[in-house]
Amino acid sequence: MRQRGITGAPATIRDVARQAQVSVATVSRALSSPNLVREETRERVLNAAAELGYQPNRAARGLITGRTGNLGIVVPDLDNPFFTGVLKAVQAAAVQADYSVFVADSDEDPVVEEKLVRTMAQQVDGLIVCSPGLSDAPLLEVAAKSSLVLLNRVLPDVPAALMNAANGIEQLVAHLAELGHERVAFLSGPDTSWSNTQRRNGLRAAAPKHGLTVTELGPYPPRYEGGVAAAEDVLGAEVTATIAYNDVMALGVLARLREEGVRVPEDMSLTGFDDLVFAGLCDPAMTTVAMPVREAGRLAVELLLAGPGEDDAPVRQEWLDTKLVVRATTAPPR
Repeated sequence: MRQRGITGAPATIRDVARQAQVSVATVSRALSSPNLVREETRERVLNAAAELGYQPNRAARGLITGRTGNLGIVVPDLDNPFFTGVLKAVQAAAVQADYSVFVADSDEDPVVEEKLVRTMAQQVDGLIVCSPGLSDAPLLEVAAKSSLVLLNRVLPDVPAALMNAANGIEQLVAHLAELGHERVAFLSGPDTSWSNTQRRNGLRAAAPKHGLTVTELGPYPPRYEGGVAAAEDVLGAEVTATIAYNDVMALGVLARLREEGVRVPEDMSLTGFDDLVFAGLCDPAMTTVAMPVREAGRLAVELLLAGPGEDDAPVRQEWLDTKLVVRATTAPPR
């Protein structure tokens, strides 16, 4: 239970200094830069602070240390449950490290995203940028001046938490080929998306190995409406299976195919990507690729708080595994 100072108000730094018989400046140094204070004095200050239940004011501490106690994250679209999943993982890891999290949504607009990244980087102790659609130059510029970690984007000398989407799509291709499919459509996401490039590259590498002919369609907005629009193109593509950029888009495709009387999976197999909760709840349940969202969020915070390593140490860019989840929207072609 927090004790009170001599006035009955919550204990202050002056109360701690009085009880420890040191100056206020010494208390400040003992709490913010303990290596600058003799061990005996530091112990006396810490004991006094504990006895009084003293909690340093975060804003005041920030003036001394130059740290805000806040981390930031910029995401492309909070309407997409994939990014809210990342955000929950980031926030949980940050809270464990006694940090708060500021969140910004760019709404898939690179111009807005650049402004948010530049502004927020100046206001927090470290910034996570999730699946950025920006060009390399502004990200590298911000990384040179502040603590920056990327999630699902690779840039030289910038720490990154990466989900292996290319391997995930290879697993999808192998699954469809094993079912007997030969002609497959891929519904592309945004051209500026690094994750889309990973999916597309993985598909182009895996398809010939499994005897699949791929028709690439799009790009489409990575949203439900994008899937509805993409379904029109799928119907004219003469394919027996469709791989959507993500689960949200796949749900739009599923709804539109149903309206057109196309049965999934009897007439058309369909897969998503991400393994959002809706993928398992829709009817029929969606075959998809599970992305390590929680692990990636935690890793991004870990990389951010680790700070720069030795000058000759390689920058950490860690890949996390994805996993095929087979459900009811894929079957042998009719």
